[in-house]
Amino acid sequence: MIKKRDIVTNIILTIVTCGIYGIIWFISITDDARIVSGDDRLSGGKCFLFTLITCGIYGYYWAYLMGKALVQAKSKCNLPADDNSILYIILQLFGLGIVNYCLIQNDLNNISDKNANVI
Repeated sequence: MIKKRDIVTNIILTIVTCGIYGIIWFISITDDARIVSGDDRLSGGKCFLFTLITCGIYGYYWAYLMGKALVQAKSKCNLPADDNSILYIILQLFGLGIVNYCLIQNDLNNISDKNANVI
């Protein structure tokens, strides 16, 4: 089971902490996506480390992986499974990673709601 997080609170905390909470949010949504999709390539700490080591280049691959993982997770939960991988990469290219975080968190919250209704 994954934790439902408030998107506005996460944005505010990221801004107030000058991005440090954004790292925690990145790791959390990556780990949650791994849990709901079953994709073992996703590990929050590993993805953050690779993004840091490659000066952000791995972040584009991460965005692609997250899009694919969420498609898997949504289809498992019988939710409309739209593939946002390309959108995530484009947002990452324009430096809008926090928008990716918001979109991913929204999908994870929807998956959490669906799982709570099923159980």
